Amino acid sequence: MEYTVLVCKDEEGGFWAEVPALPGCYSQGETVEETMENVKEAIETHIIALKEDLQEIQANKEFVIGNVTVNTTA
Repeated sequence: MEYTVLVCKDEEGGFWAEVPALPGCYSQGETVEETMENVKEAIETHIIALKEDLQEIQANKEFVIGNVTVNTTA
């Protein structure tokens, strides 16, 4: 199964990631590569916990990512 992962630069250094299709599934790392490795492990662990709790495992959702310009002088 494949999941969309959002990776953001942390203001304090490193990166953090979240999996929108799996609420509560997050991870972090010093590099993007490390963050991706860590979030893969987080996804696997999250799915195991969902199975143990007999909860539904959500499939990946379709996402559109874009930029929005806003007026900050108002």
